[in-house]
Amino acid sequence: MKPASPQALALAEIGGFLLDVALAGLLLLALIDRIAPPQDLAWKPFSIDQPLGLATEGKLARIGADPAACRAALRAGGIAPIDQPVREDGFCSTRDTVRAQSRLSPAAPVMTCPLALRYAVWERQVLEPAAQRLLDSRLARVEHLGTYACRTIYGRTGARPSQHAGASALDVSGVRLADGRRLTIAGDFRDPGPEGRFLRVARAGACELFGAVLGPDYNAAHADHLHVDLSPYRLCR
Repeated sequence: MKPASPQALALAEIGGFLLDVALAGLLLLALIDRIAPPQDLAWKPFSIDQPLGLATEGKLARIGADPAACRAALRAGGIAPIDQPVREDGFCSTRDTVRAQSRLSPAAPVMTCPLALRYAVWERQVLEPAAQRLLDSRLARVEHLGTYACRTIYGRTGARPSQHAGASALDVSGVRLADGRRLTIAGDFRDPGPEGRFLRVARAGACELFGAVLGPDYNAAHADHLHVDLSPYRLCR
């Protein structure tokens, strides 16, 4: 039998090494799949009831791009979205909009399904836990100033369309707690106590979930509310 050449032996060693690396990688992947929380793994199913994690944004982006998947995710979280008529008016549109149950007041405003989905995560995984942790009370409702509005940014003639013109923005003015307290962006956002900390934590959590998040630190026009939207760029002020 002809002995193997040095080149063949070297290739065999390299092949064996690569096989060992591949097996180690598979074992590591299996270990990660078993012990890592689902919100950190892109291949794990999404749930509104999962805390924010490393894979949350990617999952929300993927699900939000599929109208059927978006509605399914809401229903899986116990939220029954009601589809709304599509109205087109120049640059304004209510395409892919729903009304969905939440703690928002006024209740169930018209908004795109992706916005409704991200809001649901924000309410459950940011607002409610922060209310209990910082204010020792449950979240009763989230007060807002509206979602859909057919207008440009700041209503200026010739300006680009507002995210509100596509029902992809929400203006939150404050919250009401189960113990009766009412916190407002206008009155409590800069408060050094727990009420102000809660509102600033709410903004920080929103910045992980929405595109642009604008509040009192941005300009005077946002002194009384947090504007959250689905802008393709990130801005947290």
